[in-house]
Amino acid sequence: MMRTTALPIIDAHQHFWNLERNRHPWLSDPTPIAFRYGDYAALRRNYLPADFRADTARHAITGTIHIEAEFDPADPVGETDWLSGLAAAEGLPSACVAQAWLDREDVADILAAQAARSLVRGIRHKPRAAATAAAAMRGAAGSMDCPVWRAGYALLERHGLSFDLQTPWWHMDAAADLARDFPATQIVVNHSALPADRSPEALAAWRAALARVSEAGNVALKISGLGQPGAAWTYAANGPVIRDAIAIFGVERCMFASNFPVDSLVAGYDTIVDGFLRAIEDRPVREQRLLLHDNARRIYRM
Repeated sequence: MMRTTALPIIDAHQHFWNLERNRHPWLSDPTPIAFRYGDYAALRRNYLPADFRADTARHAITGTIHIEAEFDPADPVGETDWLSGLAAAEGLPSACVAQAWLDREDVADILAAQAARSLVRGIRHKPRAAATAAAAMRGAAGSMDCPVWRAGYALLERHGLSFDLQTPWWHMDAAADLARDFPATQIVVNHSALPADRSPEALAAWRAALARVSEAGNVALKISGLGQPGAAWTYAANGPVIRDAIAIFGVERCMFASNFPVDSLVAGYDTIVDGFLRAIEDRPVREQRLLLHDNARRIYRM
């Protein structure tokens, strides 16, 4: 039987889109992109609060954080304004992490406009990343080391914005340096730093990378996005990863998140919640509440 809990849950990473109204190039354009879960044709449909509520009906979801969904880069604030209308009409999302391209010439104007929207808590811009650990290098243009990218990042503090970081674990050394150099900016690492390779050697390197970045007190971790291409989401595969992530970062800095509807490609919502609850069921209720709700509320200033 799938686990449920009476504790409230804030889903710290989810997406909405209306493809009849808005352009998301990866979903709207005919040519698909290279995607970490492989074929994503099933996502090329509207996903709105009614769909989310249907998927989450068994759980006490009290709020969500919408993470920018690769909206039309020509109009980053357009997604935020659409979401603001959605929230007013539907009660979701509760807050959002908006789009801004930190190495673009218009970054100052975009950040100011995003920060002026009451729904916005932070920004996500995926820095340039290597495809494999073996190919990882420091100093590439568009990476977390890039002076132009960092100049844009430096503006987040001015507006009180946090930063959602989506990059593989082999770039956590750069993330640790970023956190050190900008201690007033909260970083939230997305998707457990993407431990896609589950070989013992890769998982050991992933744990070491997480340990390094966790030394910075201004870094938190979202436990989500744990699916693997061509494989169903299982507790056997992901439970140990969840438990290791919490052990490394601590219960005060980890958050449950679903990455829905993207992770519907690998699991139903109930399966993801069940796996997370199973991984934390031996913890005190106070700690479970932190992981499921209170940390997200605090970190995203809800």
